[in-house]
Amino acid sequence: ARVGAGKTTVTAARVKNERLTRTARAAGACMKLEEGLDGGLWTKVGSKKVIVLGGDGFCGWPTALFLSELGHEVVVVDNLSRRKIDVELACDSLTPIQSMEERLTAWKASGGNEIKFVYMDVAQEYQRMLEMIEQERPDAIVHFAEQRAAPYSQKNSATKRYTIDNNVNGTHNVLAAVVESGLDIHVVHLGTMGVYGYGTSGGEIPEGYIDVILPGGRESRILHPMYPGSVYHATKCLDQVLFQFYQRNDQLRITDLHQGIVWGTNTAQTVKDERLINRFDYDSDYGTVLNRFLMQAALDYPLTVYGTGGQTRAFIHIQDTAKCIALAVENPPSSGDQVEIFNQVAETHRVRDLAQIISKMTGCEVKNIANPRNEASENELEVANRKFQQLGWSPITLDTGLLDEVVNIAGKYKDRCDTSKVLPSSFWNKTRLKECAESNTQAAVQASSGGNGVVSKEDAENMLKQLSSGDPQRLERLREAMRT
Repeated sequence: ARVGAGKTTVTAARVKNERLTRTARAAGACMKLEEGLDGGLWTKVGSKKVIVLGGDGFCGWPTALFLSELGHEVVVVDNLSRRKIDVELACDSLTPIQSMEERLTAWKASGGNEIKFVYMDVAQEYQRMLEMIEQERPDAIVHFAEQRAAPYSQKNSATKRYTIDNNVNGTHNVLAAVVESGLDIHVVHLGTMGVYGYGTSGGEIPEGYIDVILPGGRESRILHPMYPGSVYHATKCLDQVLFQFYQRNDQLRITDLHQGIVWGTNTAQTVKDERLINRFDYDSDYGTVLNRFLMQAALDYPLTVYGTGGQTRAFIHIQDTAKCIALAVENPPSSGDQVEIFNQVAETHRVRDLAQIISKMTGCEVKNIANPRNEASENELEVANRKFQQLGWSPITLDTGLLDEVVNIAGKYKDRCDTSKVLPSSFWNKTRLKECAESNTQAAVQASSGGNGVVSKEDAENMLKQLSSGDPQRLERLREAMRT
């Protein structure tokens, strides 16, 4: 199948509603795809030991639970950095997430298998991680342990440097430790569709590789050219280069998942107990576009569309993130095989179309604001996702799960929202900062004079404080611009 704007088009035989039994490609493979666990998709027939790095995060936590429910022995490793960034940004998850200790207690109480937790910084504690790997002897390592927000990676020089240090060091430490351990471990990495860039392929984006003719008529198969759109995306590109080297040099078995934008909050596992609830980020740094829209709709706050809203992006539900990771764990490449790359996406939509869908569903107004990102205002996006479809994956789509998110998550917890965190506070460069400051100042003037602006007078002042980045002189200049 390939995914085009607003729809999924089937172009290859799609495996659906039939029982599939797959012979494991590595010792200890644990599942077969048949009617059973989790909505008729999975059942348990064995067990692997899986270390989930970054298992406290938005994607890591529900994936750890899903793997555990499938019968895997799961070890979660995390330094809780995302919780520390909550403190830094003064913005908590919309949902009341519990401590890791409480989460694991709740999982056990709900009938889940025991999950071990190790507090560790994989980017800084190489020797400890190596010793843990040698002791646990995992079949697979799932790597989520990276700073995941493009806006945060563009916020200032400190966050740019942290994103590079954390993400690249972490990935390289994992690869080096697997080699040094001497163990045959399958590394599964959560990457991003952003490594391809947007609107640069001139057609369907393949799953990782393209066939080319080199000078002299030589045929070759190479990685799709990389076009990172932020420091965060650049780290994922660097990850790709490291994977290619370690696969060729050390024959590591690696799967890289190029994932679309994740939406949704809970999964079939996290709803078993209120204490298992997943995080929901709505702020301008960490909130994915669809989750931000859902929260804004619940508050009857205008949906803030960046620029024209013509940016086309790929999307996937959080439950499907967990399922795709499980499929990747079950289907590792053989030693010596090239790095396996999947496009982990369900569908593509233009941002303005998403806003209109939610607006029609909820009656919420849509407002276009200046774009803090340095990106094309319009782009097409057609993505191949045949590999997961051929493994039997049938994704959740927006038309089946959107209203539930508005009512049961965003609506339920809307009193926890700080609306001052909604408008952009990270900008790709000085030009974007200037344009956003001017545009948002105009909106603030309109709001303060009783017009139909995006923000109230109080929110406007909070916005100006964020734009000033703590600089009193800049704050006063912004206030002056607002008065004139």
